Order: sequence, then structure tokens, then C-alpha cells
Amino acid sequence: MSATLLHVNRAITPLTEIHDAGILIRDGVIETIGPRNAMSLPASAKEINAAGKIATPGFIDVHIHGAGGHDVMEATSDALQAVSKTIAAHGTTSFLATTVTSSPENICKASQGISRYIALQRQSADTRAEILGIHFEGPFLSPVRRGVHPVEWLKLPSEELLTKFIAAAGGHARLLTIAPELLGAMPCIDAAQKSGMVVGIGHTDATCEQAFAAFHQGAHHAIHMYNAMRPFSHRDSGVIGAVLTSRGVTAELIADGVHVDETAMRLLLQAKGAGGVILISDGLSATGMPDGKYALGSFEVTVSGGVCRNAEGNLAGSTLTLDRALRNIVALGAPLSDALRMLTLNPATLLGIESKKGSLRAGADADIVLLDDALNVTQVWTRSFSN
Repeated sequence: MSATLLHVNRAITPLTEIHDAGILIRDGVIETIGPRNAMSLPASAKEINAAGKIATPGFIDVHIHGAGGHDVMEATSDALQAVSKTIAAHGTTSFLATTVTSSPENICKASQGISRYIALQRQSADTRAEILGIHFEGPFLSPVRRGVHPVEWLKLPSEELLTKFIAAAGGHARLLTIAPELLGAMPCIDAAQKSGMVVGIGHTDATCEQAFAAFHQGAHHAIHMYNAMRPFSHRDSGVIGAVLTSRGVTAELIADGVHVDETAMRLLLQAKGAGGVILISDGLSATGMPDGKYALGSFEVTVSGGVCRNAEGNLAGSTLTLDRALRNIVALGAPLSDALRMLTLNPATLLGIESKKGSLRAGADADIVLLDDALNVTQVWTRSFSN
């Protein structure tokens, strides 16, 4: 059995902080974590001295469409490997491959390809980020708040169609985005939950009352908070008001400084607290690539200055990486441990995998990121394989 003892200046679990920490990794799993001076080096184990570095859990992205010049809906091994390799270099060790609204046939085909790749990935030693499952963003979205999702493929929520998507995902359907005000949404929310999926509300023109109804039905997550949502006002607080005032509802945030104003980000952080926000990238195939034209599903977006827009000039995802999101949130004044929680433990808890992902703890997968004092990623382990 191979073993590695990682010695770091600080380990942020993220709920606790250990100074002069040792992390013993054996066969891709954290065996022990604690003060280094209280640990002995096992026979045949090697020690890596990373003094001066901060160890954190690997980042988890529950909303990403692509990276490295490829879109997850290509669903080939080459495309998914490129996405996984690109984001792993920035600290993301696991993610949900997120679809975009397209024809039902295309969504099913992409889901089948992603599912096959997940099965192959779990059978091999892979240094890339791990795909945890599929996030269906569309087609059950509001035409009023569709963003860049193609209007011709939007559908009213349908249990029958959702069942087809779930079957195509081969047991890997994990998250559903839905506009709860649409006819058929509530039965769809029920069906998604019965299949084991998390339900998030997004791309929605829901009123506050309609959002509360969805939460009562079991939805408990908000997709890219503020974006593609009914605006907030003091007489019509809408879905934003419902999310901000509902305990137990997590909210995604694209913290790139483009999608959400700084004051709105501060409001979200203060209203939801460290346990209620999940940082996402909403990254496209352009992530990690130069400016130019890139694919999002079946349509083209243009990237200029790192900002993605469709032909009409609407924002179309981002080129954000989660290490940059971390630095941006800390720059707003959030404690490092709180910002890390939004990248690690919170998404793991949302997906019900907090015993294996999102924490530096005994028994968890050895998904570990090393940061320098400026919070730049210096090294990444994905299930103990170093990138």
C-alpha cells in the first residue's frame, strides 16, 4: 500500500485550521490529519515537505459547461479529459458536467457519453478532475429569463422527458435546474427528488410566493444567484427575496466581478452566511483559452477580454476558474476558511457526499490543493495523484 505524508504550514479543513500540519495519504484516501509533530512517518512512506504552503480540500464545481476548448456536451473522452485537465490545474478536483438547453435527443446523447466516461474514469488512475455526475440546466426554463439558452428548445416541465434524461444519465443525474412557475414544475420536482437528484431553481421569472412553493416542494438550491432571475424590488421581492430569506436554501454565485455587482455579492454573503453560498464557475469551453469564438452546446459565443457573450450581446457563462473565485471572495473581506467552505464543503453537502469530498478528514478522498500566501494554486492532488 503506497503512503505519502504531506507536511504543510497550515491545513484548512475548512471548518478547522491546523498549523504545522501533517496529512497522511494512503491509496488515494486521507488516513490521518493532525499536527505533524504528533505523527510518525510510516515505514516505506515518503514525506513531501511543503512548508510555507496552505493545504485545502479540492474545489468542487457543481455548475460548469466546459474548459480547455471543449464543451461537456461533446461527451467524448478527449473532450471530457481536456475539460478535467484544465480545471484540475486551477484546484478543481471534482465537478458536475453541466448540459445546456438543446434538443432532447442531443441532451440524451450527451448524457450517455458523459455517463460512459464516468464509468471509465472510476476504473483508472486519473490525475484529472473527477466528474461526479450530470447537472441538467435546461430545457425546463422560463422563456422570459432564458439567458442564452435557445428558445426553440425550451420545454414545459415534463416527468416523461425528465425520466428519459435520467435514464440516459445511467445513474449519474445529480442536479436539475427548473423554473418553478412553469406548468408541470411541481410534479417534475417530485420526480427529480425520487430519482435522488437535487433540485435548483433558476432561469426563472417566479414570484416570491412561487419560489416559496418550490422550496416547500423540496427544491433547496438557487442557480447562479441574481443572474437570469426576476429582479428584486421592495414591492416585488421575487425569487431573489425568497432565496435570501430562506434557511436551508443554498445559492450559487459566479464571483468573477462581471456577473454580479460587488455590493450584491456582499448582500448575498451577509444574508446566507458561510454555509449558504456555493461558488461556481459557470465556465465555458473558453476557460483557460485565449479570446475568440467558442461553442456552448450547439451555438457559438464570442470571448473578448475574458467575457463571454452570444450574438445578441448577452452574457453566456464565464471563463472563471475557482481559484480566482476564491481570491475574489477573500478580497471582499470574507475569511479564507469561509471562502474555502463555499468551494468545498458546501457543494459536497449539497450533493450528499460530504463524507468523501469537500473536507480534509480521515476517510475522505485525497483531493488536496496547495496554495501559497497569495492564494495561488501551486500543486493539486486528485485522489492522491499529483497534477
